[in-house]
Amino acid sequence: MKKKILSGMRPTGRLHLGHLVGALKNWSLLQNDYECFFMVADWHALMSEYKDASGLNEFSLDNVIDWLSCGIDPDKAIIFIQSQIPEHLELYMVLSCITPLGWLERCPTYKEQLRELKTRQLNNYAFLGYPVLQAADILLYKSEVVPVGEDQLPHLELTREIAKRFNHLYNKKVFPQPQAKLTKTSRLLGLDGRKMSKSYDNYIGLSDTAEGISKKVMSMFTDPRRIKRTDPGRPQVCNVYSYYKVFADEKTCAVVEIECKGAKRGCTDCKKEFACLLNDYLKPIQEKRKELKSDKNRIIRILEKGREKARSAAMATMDEVRQTIGL
Repeated sequence: MKKKILSGMRPTGRLHLGHLVGALKNWSLLQNDYECFFMVADWHALMSEYKDASGLNEFSLDNVIDWLSCGIDPDKAIIFIQSQIPEHLELYMVLSCITPLGWLERCPTYKEQLRELKTRQLNNYAFLGYPVLQAADILLYKSEVVPVGEDQLPHLELTREIAKRFNHLYNKKVFPQPQAKLTKTSRLLGLDGRKMSKSYDNYIGLSDTAEGISKKVMSMFTDPRRIKRTDPGRPQVCNVYSYYKVFADEKTCAVVEIECKGAKRGCTDCKKEFACLLNDYLKPIQEKRKELKSDKNRIIRILEKGREKARSAAMATMDEVRQTIGL
């Protein structure tokens, strides 16, 4: 039997290139070798968007359209919306009872998010406890493998500790110890050289028009020391070149590097060339997206099918949990 994987995204906005190279390309490969549960994490999104959650339903459907456009196959993977599976919150409640408060207060990501997301008021109970909900998401499907980046390892370690504590308290091995599958992803900075973020509006969206993409590429930061066209460039510090390395082949990257260092190409021409390359790269994704968006009922059917499969697995786990704890 294939090992199980759970992964998800928060529907806080439209998806961008960071989601494509950071998760979706990897998901499309994982679905061939694992039993994959891909979740629209709308409860997690509510933790930061609770003041105005009016866009979550729209973004949930829009995100799923992007997933399908980027190669996620509903015949290979189970695609569902978190809030449609009530067992997520039920298991979250059970795990909240056994998770020491100190474990959550020491979580490095919690402190980091409080510093970074200053436009949101996150000093609330739900945000402190979101690693427990994350653990419930993973353990509900008895996921044995979780695709994560290195920055997410503390969260997965906490999930393992919670699973271990549950098994020990009730003297029964209900939950597995999910292992990390470190994903090698190409990290894209935002157009301005900062972290790519919807909050900074410094990203290229998967649903952006060709004209919009070209305009955004032309605004990208390049080598700050290259003032004149005749100045030799430093591609290793140029944000545009970092995008070339993700979306272009090795031959193209080599030509760009040589010509940049030798001042044989200017930054403007380099950006124009990359804009054409990126639009060509995204064209099949956007054509598929247009096709899917015209058939909303198809998306709803996919999500209904995914909900049925996810709910079946979730109910089986909660039946076992209830029997184990005596409810």
